[in-house]
Amino acid sequence: MPDCIICGTSSDGPICDVHQEDVVFEFRGDQPSQLTPGRFYRGTVDGYAEFGVFINIGNVTGLLHRSKLDRRLESLDWEVGDDVFVQVNNIRDNGDIDLGWSIRQSEREFRGVLVDSPDGDYLADEYGESDEAESEESDTDASTEESAAEPESGREPETATEEATEDEPAEAEPTEAKADEQTGGNPSDEELADIAAEDEPVTEESDTDEAESDAEEPVEGDIDRVPVETLREHVGDVVRLEGEVVSARQTSGPTVFELRDETGVVDCAAFVEAGVRAYPDIEADDYVRLDGEVRLRRDEIQVETESLVELEADAKAEVEQRMDAALDDQASADSVESLADDDAIEAITEDITDAATTIRRAVLESRPVVVRHDATTDGYVAGAAVERAILPLVEEQHATADAVYHYFDRRPLEDGVYDMNDATKDVTRMLGDRERHDEKLPLFVFAAAGSTAASTDGLELLDIYGAPRVVLDGRPADSEVVDEIDSLVTVAERTATTVAANVAAAVNGDVRDDLTHLPAISYWDDTPEAYVELAAEAGVNDDTARQLREAIALEAFYQSYEDKRELIVDLLFEKRTGLAEQVSEQFGRKLEDELETATANLDERSVDGATVAVLDTDAYTHTYDFPPTRLLLDELARRLDVDAVVGVATDELHIRSDAALDLEAIVASLQLEAPEAGVANPGARQPKLEFLAGERDAVLDELIDALAEQVVTASA
Repeated sequence: MPDCIICGTSSDGPICDVHQEDVVFEFRGDQPSQLTPGRFYRGTVDGYAEFGVFINIGNVTGLLHRSKLDRRLESLDWEVGDDVFVQVNNIRDNGDIDLGWSIRQSEREFRGVLVDSPDGDYLADEYGESDEAESEESDTDASTEESAAEPESGREPETATEEATEDEPAEAEPTEAKADEQTGGNPSDEELADIAAEDEPVTEESDTDEAESDAEEPVEGDIDRVPVETLREHVGDVVRLEGEVVSARQTSGPTVFELRDETGVVDCAAFVEAGVRAYPDIEADDYVRLDGEVRLRRDEIQVETESLVELEADAKAEVEQRMDAALDDQASADSVESLADDDAIEAITEDITDAATTIRRAVLESRPVVVRHDATTDGYVAGAAVERAILPLVEEQHATADAVYHYFDRRPLEDGVYDMNDATKDVTRMLGDRERHDEKLPLFVFAAAGSTAASTDGLELLDIYGAPRVVLDGRPADSEVVDEIDSLVTVAERTATTVAANVAAAVNGDVRDDLTHLPAISYWDDTPEAYVELAAEAGVNDDTARQLREAIALEAFYQSYEDKRELIVDLLFEKRTGLAEQVSEQFGRKLEDELETATANLDERSVDGATVAVLDTDAYTHTYDFPPTRLLLDELARRLDVDAVVGVATDELHIRSDAALDLEAIVASLQLEAPEAGVANPGARQPKLEFLAGERDAVLDELIDALAEQVVTASA
């Protein structure tokens, strides 16, 4: 049995399961099903589309969606035919290949090259298939008189500077000239490694421990402390920075520390040896003093670290107090003025201020913000409002162009419920980011979600890890979750978008005019007149608002696990009415077809003068097609002249009624009359009951009686 080329353990091939992602594969198959999800592959750029890049991997083609990039699609400098490295995330049943981004974009950043063939895996160089790109990459590093040799597969490459001595450092091109030779985007890990290796020669006698020991000695002499926001005025100078470490990420070359002071954030590169962690004792949240030279890379400021020491006792307290005072001042939300003349919103001004301050503070202290929203029109528009306010603040705070992808994310939720499944995924991701990049735990903002009892377990899990939580909703929060929320902004008889848009305006007053039309889009009926007028002033009339509402509802249904950031931006803020009209037409056709089927199969029952329409959603709806059950029942309730609509499935039912229902009383009645049915209220956003499938008929009969009693009592 062969041994793994990296760890030496027995394996079925040249690489063990643990180290599959440490090497890159050349694909020699001809079917998508022959690819292995999770592996990194070499590919070539086949072409661009609005939604991503097509990559050829051997004889098959996959899509690298723009949402998987760590930068904007338009900032990629890939040309058709360029060699690139991507990860295969998934192969769909129809043969489509979903690709993921690889931060490693050169062969030498992997620990070996293997061939993935239908007959098995083998080392590329065993068959003379090692790619010529290795030598081409080495040519760019020929800063010494000795040519760099290709590393053996499974071994880390030696840096060009290991042959140099203190008296005779390796000759290198000026770093500014080197930066100019590169094209497009931010410096890659490979470029950072080259630059750092040229700037920091290491002697033959020095080992890692000695280099780190020497590096930790502070630079002697008078060095002025400068704020981060003024670094562009000090390019080429050696300066001193004092602040908090936001994150530390290890590249194939230097370690990059993000340092935040009271004025901003900057990347600081520290180099000991290629791929070796510099200053391993320095972690996120440490307060430090850093001396280094200010450099300009691709019009982005970076500091080349010469010394880095952790501050303690009085020195730490002084910096901490200075930063906290500045942060409190910057985070305070501007005076809150509601978007429209709305008494309901003005009554919660204090809550809006608190939430806006919490969000602003998270951005200023470089804490990632994750928006979790319901996969409905209201949820998507509310999430987009918060996003519109936060992204410009992130861009102002961080020098790197791709910071908006590292410090902000928006993810939809099914049924607006944050359950243990969602929370477990989020916690796993955030702990991984903290482990790999020393990132702060994110602030979670829930929009049209997280306010019901069904979200209790998920919110409690976030609380255990200390991740802060903000909830924005158009309904009062259930008592079970109130104590699990740090900042709660809710109001009755309004949409979550109405709340979120007002919070967003308080977070960032510069985008206020972008938000004024959003509330009107989120109401399916009975839009408050104040928001109708506000939308009209922004150029969105009733018909346009309807088209946008319907278009987003349709897009929210398809691939609801993705945020569709760019598409939602085009619909809501670019106001591409042609796009909204086209998608809205699809919405109308699909909804009317489903309504025709549903209406023909309704079972109307009259009890004590109350009429209840019952739809068997298992038998008379298309389970996996649009519209979803929630939207279909909402539309039936709007159109039918009945007291209540019930959608009943195998083991659950949904209720729609204009009457004020006491759901707990209904549950108690059903538990009494059908004790074997296991009736329970899961705490969903809209009335929903769960029961045992075998007792479905008994539960439905008792439910109609209980509903009729409450409807008649309410109308008396």
